[in-house]
This record gives sequence, C-alpha cells and structure tokens, in this order.
Amino acid sequence: MRLVSWNVNGLRACVRKGFLDYFNEVDADIFCVQEIKLQEGQIDLDIEGYEQYWNYAVKKGYSGTAVFTKVKPISVQYGIGIEEHDQEGRVITLEFDDFYLVNVYTPNSQRELARLDYRMIWEDEFRNYLKELDSKKPVILCGDLNVAHKEIDLKNPKSNTKNAGFTKEERDKMTKLLKSGFIDAFRYFYPNKEEAYTWWSYMRKARERNAGWRIDYFVVSERLKNRLVDSQIHSHIMGSDHCPVFLEM
Repeated sequence: MRLVSWNVNGLRACVRKGFLDYFNEVDADIFCVQEIKLQEGQIDLDIEGYEQYWNYAVKKGYSGTAVFTKVKPISVQYGIGIEEHDQEGRVITLEFDDFYLVNVYTPNSQRELARLDYRMIWEDEFRNYLKELDSKKPVILCGDLNVAHKEIDLKNPKSNTKNAGFTKEERDKMTKLLKSGFIDAFRYFYPNKEEAYTWWSYMRKARERNAGWRIDYFVVSERLKNRLVDSQIHSHIMGSDHCPVFLEM
C-alpha cells in the first residue's frame, strides 16, 4: 500500500503547477492533501479510480483538507466531533477494515505566537481523539503537523526556538503524542538523516539553499511498525512551499 500526503498551499494553484502529473506518477492507494484553500464547487477533479472526500473551512479560501482513495472506506468522519475545532476543515478520518486513516492540517501558532494558546488546547483534544481511535484499530496519521520535532528537523534550530513551529510547547506536544503509542515513520527508518525537510519559506531562496523544516509527517500506531516498508520525502516535487511525503506499507 502506497500513501502520500501533501500540503498543496492552494489546490487550484498547485493543479496549474503540475499536481496531476505527480498524482498520476506516484499512483498512491491513498492521497491526502491539506490547505486546499477552496470551497465546494470551486474545483472539479475528475480522477478515475478514486473516491474523493473533502472537508472545507467555513472561512472562504482558507485551510481545508481532502482525501483521494482507491479503496472505498467503511465510514468517513469530518472533524474530531468538537465544534470549536471543526470550523476550519482540518481533519478527515477514513475507517478501513484494519486501520483508520487520519488526514490533518494542524493549526499554525502564527507570528508572535498569537494562536499558541489555542494550539495547545487543539493538541490535547486531537491527541485524545487519536488515542480513542487507536483503542479500536491502528491509526495512520498524515499531514502538516506544523512542528519540527527535533533540532535535526530544521536548518536553523537556534534562531527559531521562540518561533511558531519550533517552540518548546509545540515540540513537547509532539513528544507526548509519540509517547502515546505512535511512531514518526520517517525517523523510524532514518533516525539520523540530516537536511531532510518538507517545507521552505518563499523568502531568501530558502528552497534553493535547502534551508527548510520537516513539518509534514506520517505518524503510525506502534503496532503497525512491522508493516512499514519505507518512508520518503519527495523534495524534488514542486508546486507548493511544501513537498509531498510518502509511506509504503
């Protein structure tokens, strides 16, 4: 089974930049996207052989997620069942025979950490949601988690310790999630691999210099580790300020 996750930073723009070329080439069984930035009816992707599930933000042109899957799920849930957290189209959960697939676009703590307090509440509620799912079936979580977990996961850790995505608070929540019975799939295979990033600022030619952050993940229930084959970062794929991440099981 091949799975892909990609923060496309505006799906309509990404489609104009070759999204479907990559989609067809990678031939994933499940393909998840985040930050679609559109509403129902604003795009028509006629992709043969895939079921499509969309979760739009109430606010227009903001956030949002979608999943394309070759295998029809048993059930689909949008959001985590808490109204406060379910206005921005951030979560889609697909139930399959032997696992749950959760596609997430985690809230950004924003400049001057304006949304850090909300983010901390979200982290606890979302982790509880994942643990509840995990008590029934193993979970495959993917998406933009908006945190570089360790110093190895970004180019300039020292100068970013008080910036959104690398605060102690956010990193501690990621640690707590992993200690709840989950594995960071990429680090499972490549614990010491440096300069492996999934997001680059549009400023100062960051991508050309590979001055990036690894904030896009596949996180899986610990009991799935024997089924993991490989986890990859497809950093050569353009079209967004993020690149796709790939999991084979």
